[in-house]
Amino acid sequence: MTSLPSAPLGLTYSSSREAVRVELSGDLDHRHADRLVEAVDRVLAEHPGLRDLRLDCTGLSAVDSSGLSALLMVRRRTDEAGAGLHLDGRTVQLDRLLEITCTLDHLTAPSAGARALRCTGGGTARGGKPEENLPAAPFAGPSAGPEPRA
Repeated sequence: MTSLPSAPLGLTYSSSREAVRVELSGDLDHRHADRLVEAVDRVLAEHPGLRDLRLDCTGLSAVDSSGLSALLMVRRRTDEAGAGLHLDGRTVQLDRLLEITCTLDHLTAPSAGARALRCTGGGTARGGKPEENLPAAPFAGPSAGPEPRA
């Protein structure tokens, strides 16, 4: 059985004063995942104080485990920078991957760092209400083993 060649990952940028939008197209896979992380590193370095990084996933054709790892690294980097991460235009396949791996909530929930920066800076959530400080849910992913016996 042969596999189809992966489509190169395309990245198209647009920015406003407080947000950067990156449109993703092609495959976010083992051949191209590092490109996304490197691009996000550059965006965060070039836009200190960035409030929101919006990844438009509409054009993604495939995401493998390396692509998922890249998205998790992007989340880590945006959290460290105090920026919110938004995965816009998620495909059914991407949502399914995130659900199966129990990472959907982690990747789509507001980050603690971004909430703290917005709260200290007088920021408000949509609708004009202050953002809530929600507790983090424990990870209960598929690799979690059985509970120890007493």
